[in-house]
Parts: sequence; structure tokens; C-alpha cells
Amino acid sequence: MSTEVRAEITANVWQVPAQPGQQVAEGDELAILESMKMEIPVTAPVSGTVTSVAVAPDDQVVEGDLICVIESD
Repeated sequence: MSTEVRAEITANVWQVPAQPGQQVAEGDELAILESMKMEIPVTAPVSGTVTSVAVAPDDQVVEGDLICVIESD
């Protein structure tokens, strides 16, 4: 089953440690957003394999934008 991970706030993408094909565990950092000089981690809601990453550093996202997709194990 695929799980879409979406932005919860409007922010700038600061870092994207997740890469397609990477195995992640629930709670692993997928991206770090920056808003008002605060770092907001985006974490994996499920364990599995990252199948796609929709953002890159310096992108801007708004609430609801796709960050990545995880295929559950």
C-alpha cells in the first residue's frame, strides 16, 4: 500500500535526506522544512520504501503539497 506524505504547513524545503529506493522506518526524517527560522521535520508515518520524492531543497510548499510517497513493506 502506498502512503503519500504531505506538507502540514506552508514553508521552504531546507533539506531532503530521503531518496527514491531508500528503506525508511516509521519516524525517520524524510525532509526538513523551514518556516519563520524554525526547522520542521517531516517524518515517515509508516515503514517501507520511498518510491518517489516530489520536493528538492529551496522549493516552496504549501499545506497539502506532496513531499514523497512510501510503499509499505
